[in-house]
This record gives sequence, structure tokens and C-alpha cells, in this order.
Amino acid sequence: MYYVTVILLMLVCPAMGVVLEAAALHSTAHIGFLIAKWFVFWMVGVRLFAAGVRQALQPQFSAGEIFGARTAESWPIVREVGFGNIAIGTLGIGSLFLSAWILPAAVVGGLCYGLAGLLHASRKGKNAMEQTAMVSDAFAFLVLLFAAMKIPI
Repeated sequence: MYYVTVILLMLVCPAMGVVLEAAALHSTAHIGFLIAKWFVFWMVGVRLFAAGVRQALQPQFSAGEIFGARTAESWPIVREVGFGNIAIGTLGIGSLFLSAWILPAAVVGGLCYGLAGLLHASRKGKNAMEQTAMVSDAFAFLVLLFAAMKIPI
């Protein structure tokens, strides 16, 4: 389920948002802006918010399945990271309704993904889930960097 969720929230749903708004709704917005809008909403908003809720409510998943930490001592730290993800995710979700929030959400979300990706890359002996997290974090960082450059200030 983790892999399906990552693919849906990082690629399929944002791409569908861009295509739907550009083609079906005949939007006059620049394609770069549409990419920024929908990738920020799904990658930063929905994915980080959902991850944050899961980290806050089930810290053992992130601690154990992604990082291999099987003891409960790490759970308060995972919960706290979850609260940060909920906060960043809220900014990303809000960007769908307040377009002025797209750039801040792209910057904050991009930094979050980029730094997390570097952490994953530096760890030896990554399992498949951490490999997936590393690749998806790098992809998100690059897309959000592109998005941030396409938003007029």
C-alpha cells in the first residue's frame, strides 16, 4: 500500500490535476503555474499531511518499517516529526485555496523533501521502503524546485 500511495500522491494525482485544469477546464493559466499548483497541493499538502497524521498516530510504522528502529524509544521523535509534517501539509493544502501560499509551500516542502532525501542517501543498508522514500524525496525536491522557479513573485 505504501508504494501505491507514493506513486498516486507524487505523480498520478498531481498530473491529473494539471491535465484536468489545463484541458478539461480550459484554464488560461501558464502550464508552469499549473504544475506548481497541483504538485504542491498533492506532494506537499496531501502527502505530508497524511504522513504526518500517520507518524503522529502510528509512529511505529515510520520508525520500524522505514528506518528499522523497532523499539518504542524513537516514537516520541517520530510523533514530533509528524507534527511538523502536519503543519507543512496544512500549508500545502491551503495553497489550493490561497495561491499566494504556493511559493512558500513549494520552498518549505522542497527543503523538507531535499533534506530528508539526503538523510536517506547517507544511510547504509537501506530497505526497499527507505529506497523508495529516498527516490520519491529526490523527485519531489526537483519538481518543487522547478515549481518555485515558475511562480511569479
